[in-house]
Amino acid sequence: MNPLLAKFDTAPFSQIENEHFKPAFLQAIDDARSEIDAITSSTENPSFQNTIEALEFSGQQLDRISSVFFNLNSAETNENIQKIAQEVSPLLSEFSNDITLNEALFKRIKSVYSQKDMLNLSVEQQTLLDKKYKQYIDTLYKNMLIESGMSKWQANLRYLALR
Repeated sequence: MNPLLAKFDTAPFSQIENEHFKPAFLQAIDDARSEIDAITSSTENPSFQNTIEALEFSGQQLDRISSVFFNLNSAETNENIQKIAQEVSPLLSEFSNDITLNEALFKRIKSVYSQKDMLNLSVEQQTLLDKKYKQYIDTLYKNMLIESGMSKWQANLRYLALR
C-alpha cells in the first residue's frame, strides 16, 4: 500500500519511497477532480456549504502529498526527486488551471457571492467567500487580457462589471 494515500497528520517519512510519489499524485489529482465534479454537477442550488465549503475542503489529499513532496524536494533533493518534480509539476498546473477556469464552478461561486448579504455568514465564512470569488475574478481578468488582446482599459471595464 502507498503510505502517501493513507490519511496522516504527520507524514510517515520512514515508509515513503520515491516510487510512491507519482502514483500518489495521479490518484490524488483524480480524486480531487472527482470532488470538483461533484460540486459542479450538483443539482442542488448553490449554497455556501455545497459550493464554497466543498471547494475549500476538496483536494486535501493532494495538498498533503504536495506538501510532503515539495518540502522533501527542497530539503533533501536528488535526481529521482527532481525527475518526479518535472513530471508532476505540469500535471499540478493543469489541474489548477482546470479548477480556476471551470465555468460551471465559477457560476456556482458567483451565485453564492450574489446572495452573500442574505446568508448570515460568519466573518470567517464571509472572508472565505470573498477570497474564492475574487480569486476567480482576478484569474478571469488576467485571461481576458491574454486571450482577447483587448486593451487594459477595456478589460478593466469588464473586470469592474464582474466585481
